[in-house]
Amino acid sequence: MAKLFTSSIGKKLIMSVTGLFMILFVTLHMVLNFTSVFSAETFQAVCDFMALPIVTIMVPILAAGFVFHILYAIILEVGNLKARGGVKRYEVSNKAATDSWSAKNMIWLGIIVLCGLCIHLSHFWSKMQLADLTGGEVADPNALLSQTFGNIWMLIIYLVWFFALWMHLSHGFWSAFQTIGWSGQKWLKRTKVIGIIYATLLMGGFAVTAIVAYMKANGIM
Repeated sequence: MAKLFTSSIGKKLIMSVTGLFMILFVTLHMVLNFTSVFSAETFQAVCDFMALPIVTIMVPILAAGFVFHILYAIILEVGNLKARGGVKRYEVSNKAATDSWSAKNMIWLGIIVLCGLCIHLSHFWSKMQLADLTGGEVADPNALLSQTFGNIWMLIIYLVWFFALWMHLSHGFWSAFQTIGWSGQKWLKRTKVIGIIYATLLMGGFAVTAIVAYMKANGIM
């Protein structure tokens, strides 16, 4: 078991599996947030649902996958730098598949994603889930949406974050499946297309949620 966490193949496998956990976590997050587009009541009901015990248990598990993904990304990148041109974070059978800008700059995209995550946690998680866990006053989710995205500069920052996430996920999706064995030209082409479509739907949902919140906060709709 120890070799799984320390070997090169094991680390890349963990990156792939935790990356898929991250995609699942982000998908759940987007679907829940997107309900705010329809009505404040629906979004509030969803937030109340998230407070149920079964969801409270599931979310930290998915989030743990997110944290492990970030930690192993750092570990592997440091290892690659020491090796001076060693293997990439994900094992890809076709070298041409790694020639995209996203593939060559996954660590920098990851840093942008991490910075955006810290901003997001300070705006929402700290005032809702953390406040609930510590017995503090839980903020109104609809009010938080308006306060955060009602500011045009904050909206722009979030949109940049969503774009970085899109690039990271669209590449990471097929890379993860390559690592766990879906190799070959046939599956490479399929997973790349699926990854782009899926990442576009995810980040498009986040972007629409943020833009609609900005419009509502500023009386545009």
